[in-house]
Amino acid sequence: MKAVVTGGAGFIGSALIRHLIAQGADSVTAFDNLNSGHRKNLEGLSSQVTLAEGDIRDYDAVAAAFSGADLVFHLAAIPSVPRSIKDPVPSHDVNINGSFNVFRAAKDTGVRRVVYAASSSAYGDTEVLPKVESMQANPKSPYAAQKLMGEHYASVFSSCFQLETVSLRFFNVFGPRQDPNSAYSGVLSLFMKALIEGKSPTIFGDGEQSRDFTYVEDVASLVWKAANAKGVSGKVFNAGNGNRYTLNQTWELLQKIAGREIPALFGPPRAGDVKHSQADTTLARLELGHDPQFTFEEGLRRTFEWYRQSLA
Repeated sequence: MKAVVTGGAGFIGSALIRHLIAQGADSVTAFDNLNSGHRKNLEGLSSQVTLAEGDIRDYDAVAAAFSGADLVFHLAAIPSVPRSIKDPVPSHDVNINGSFNVFRAAKDTGVRRVVYAASSSAYGDTEVLPKVESMQANPKSPYAAQKLMGEHYASVFSSCFQLETVSLRFFNVFGPRQDPNSAYSGVLSLFMKALIEGKSPTIFGDGEQSRDFTYVEDVASLVWKAANAKGVSGKVFNAGNGNRYTLNQTWELLQKIAGREIPALFGPPRAGDVKHSQADTTLARLELGHDPQFTFEEGLRRTFEWYRQSLA
């Protein structure tokens, strides 16, 4: 089995590649332009893994990377809601035009299935929780709209071009190798860095917004299951744990894990952010065999230990 992971040098992509190797993949190609991914994320992997530098906006480069592949895992994106509001053109070009190239190249090169990393941001700010796949999408940012369009393309390529596709709506994925060095970094990576440096993190809003934080190894396991499940082409599934924690609760828990007390700072709410997010995992459990293995606290402990060692 040969697999290609777009965005394979990112923190989710590199965790997925490790999972694929553990599952017996013969060869895995990480296709990445290294804009937000890093070579170091692939360090220590076997000779079965190849890094192909390229951009998903370049159809020819994508098609060349996909040649001979059985499976494609499409994770490459510009994944920030605030960035998509501040500068929507690049994220549109990557997240919509680039994704179209991925599906087109997969069809043209005979790939069996594409698993697409969609986003829970497609739901918008719904009052009903947990969020179920049958809810009407209501994106509140360019990023959310772009990722939703990718779902539609996945469905269309399944129905019109007989390319097997599965879309997984990622919730708030966290874990080792998530880069904390950007203003657009995930909140937990920023929390980890602040704790290790002994600085107060800035929480945008009152901190009572809640998220379904999902440990990256559980996500990688679900992505693999989505690649192999039967009778699911063209469908959309939630990729969360089914729980939710406020940012205030999360910061309190992290302080206990780290054994230090540092008060958080608070800033104005960020445009495009939703107040609450929680996945209904019923469909993913039923049709994909989703079975998360890590509690939120265990995931935080593992992640904090990785940051403690890597940032020391």
